Amino acid sequence: MSSEEKPAESAGKNSEYWSANIRLIKLCLVVWFLVSFGFAILLRPMLSGIEIGGTDLGFWFAQQGSILCFLVIIFFYSWKMNKIDHEYDVSDD
Repeated sequence: MSSEEKPAESAGKNSEYWSANIRLIKLCLVVWFLVSFGFAILLRPMLSGIEIGGTDLGFWFAQQGSILCFLVIIFFYSWKMNKIDHEYDVSDD
């Protein structure tokens, strides 16, 4: 390969890497929105008939469920970004 092809190839790879990163962030934000705003606020009246832990499911999502979901999102994002970093050869390892 000539030196002229490497910057173009690198720019394309950087673009793909950031596209994958942005897709992952968007996915995590959609899940976050659905759990925190959708289930805990908008859909709470529909979930009020379902009991979990002695309280209705809508209240549970607003209190404990959203926190647990946020923790899962954090670990999922970390795990998936490590895979993306290795795929595009930008990992620290």
